[in-house]
Amino acid sequence: MVPAAVLDDVFDDPAHGEPGRDRMAVHLVWEVLLLTVTAVLAVGLYRERPALFEGLGLRTLLVAVVALGLLTLAAGLSLRTAAPNLAVGPVAVASALHFAEQADRGLSEVVGWSSLVAAVGGLALAVVVVGLQVPAWAASLAAAAGVVVYIERRPEPVLLQSDYEPAASAFYLVAGFAALAVLGGYFGTIKAVRRSVGRYRPVGDPAWRRGLVAAVLTTLALVVSTVFAMFGGMLLAANGSGPVVPAPGFDLTLLAFGASLLGGTSAFGRRGGVTGTLLAVVLVTLAARYAVERNWEVSRYALAGVALAVGLLVTRLVESFGRPRSAGERTARWTDGRASTGWSLPPAAPAATWTPVLPEQPAERRPDPWGIERWDPEPGRWDGPDR
Repeated sequence: MVPAAVLDDVFDDPAHGEPGRDRMAVHLVWEVLLLTVTAVLAVGLYRERPALFEGLGLRTLLVAVVALGLLTLAAGLSLRTAAPNLAVGPVAVASALHFAEQADRGLSEVVGWSSLVAAVGGLALAVVVVGLQVPAWAASLAAAAGVVVYIERRPEPVLLQSDYEPAASAFYLVAGFAALAVLGGYFGTIKAVRRSVGRYRPVGDPAWRRGLVAAVLTTLALVVSTVFAMFGGMLLAANGSGPVVPAPGFDLTLLAFGASLLGGTSAFGRRGGVTGTLLAVVLVTLAARYAVERNWEVSRYALAGVALAVGLLVTRLVESFGRPRSAGERTARWTDGRASTGWSLPPAAPAATWTPVLPEQPAERRPDPWGIERWDPEPGRWDGPDR
């Protein structure tokens, strides 16, 4: 009898990756470690400045978590589909500048038009990536360059033209972000969802097309990631205490991808944890705030570099210990007559010496099939004496 897990793997398509269910223990261990470090850092920050964890200080800190969290979700979603969108940082800065300039026209109008522009931009990026089957990082860098051109048209800082205070709804915002991060991670652990979302991940020649399902899901991921980056930029502008300064925004891109990798999302795509993104965002936000309270001059690039370096190590762990055991490994490993699946077989009896049934025949000379005597047993009529 074959185990059910092995039967389930039979229907996996080897062209879309290793058969079997990904192992989640490595994510669980890493997320427990992230939770521990985050708690220690939160205690240290509380000792430095208790006012940050009460009243307006807490609400402002939570909005900062949500703003970075939306950028991290944008980066993580594109990573999970193996189509990294490196334009999320410039898109966030451009969105912040536009929000600061046009917010006096009404929040709903600015958000509506910005969402439409971001969705169209993400769709255009997806058409290039999926239609031409080119690397998403290269295409998104080209898109980022175009967005930076838009940013450079505003050389001066822009004052916020709105009285919108996101801190007033900070608890609702952080609850929504946490739900998106945790529920998205949970559904990403389902085998069918996990394999479908990561279908764009190459398993052979990366220039081969990965099929219609991969194209559709990658397109949706790039569109949604661009929209998430737009909302993150708006929250950064609304939560700030000063004018919005024009900048290329690549520091935000690096920070978002660093937090995503730190949370357990694989740099190769497909694999990720459940609560890792939420914990990594909180950890990076607290670390940046702790550096400010201690008067340490730590740039976003330095913080992003550390997060990326640690995140790449996490990727190696996730790829090594998170990949599934193939059906062949589960059925072919035998030790002392007992299989790894729990089924036991009697040990094989030693083979007896084989004795042929027929007696050995003495070697005899057989006629050559091509010899003359076979084909010419007697002289032909043209060679006879009667000729």
